[in-house]
Amino acid sequence: MTTQFSGLVMSYESQGEEAFLTTQQVDEARHAQHFNRFYEQVLGIDGTFEDRMREARKDLNPAFIEMFDGVLVDWGRRLVENPGDVEAKVDFVTLYHMIIEGTLALTGQWFLTDFMERKQILPGWVEGFKLISQDEHRHVAYGTWFLREKAADPALRQRIAERIAELIPLASAVLVPTGQDPENYEILDYSMAETNAFAFKSLQRRLKVIGIDIASLAVAA
Repeated sequence: MTTQFSGLVMSYESQGEEAFLTTQQVDEARHAQHFNRFYEQVLGIDGTFEDRMREARKDLNPAFIEMFDGVLVDWGRRLVENPGDVEAKVDFVTLYHMIIEGTLALTGQWFLTDFMERKQILPGWVEGFKLISQDEHRHVAYGTWFLREKAADPALRQRIAERIAELIPLASAVLVPTGQDPENYEILDYSMAETNAFAFKSLQRRLKVIGIDIASLAVAA
């Protein structure tokens, strides 16, 4: 996530945006260290950061690989190659801030934090995760602002809708735990219906702010 963000940092359109985007990239690096310490100190996975990354990847489903190793990398590369490409920037922010952070990450953070607090376990981890969640809300606020500004252009507004419609099925598949029935699964002790409802209600709120009509997504698809 940290390195794939470089293209967006390069695409800044004002000094204020540059300042914000650089702070977000630093946030992503700090977040990675939080999870690295969890895998090392709680799960007891020895070796290097890279060793623990390889171990974590064993639990990823194919949709997760497609989104993070495929779509994210490809759309990020377009910005690195041409930071001035506004369509590439809109695509990347839609993917990164609306889907990866605003739909997937914040959903996972809410349910994981709720579960840990109910079970009264890993209070230090919960404290760190809540701080990460604060960062994520700040990041998503930037993405919502940026896309709202660009959506003033009808062509870009339609593009945002098309990208959301394209990405929602993949995001839904990312949420499915490896080895479980994609039509009826549980995450911790939460049902598929609970996690999906939380995720997409959050996305719907942000799209309303941006000016994207949910009904238009079916047309875009």
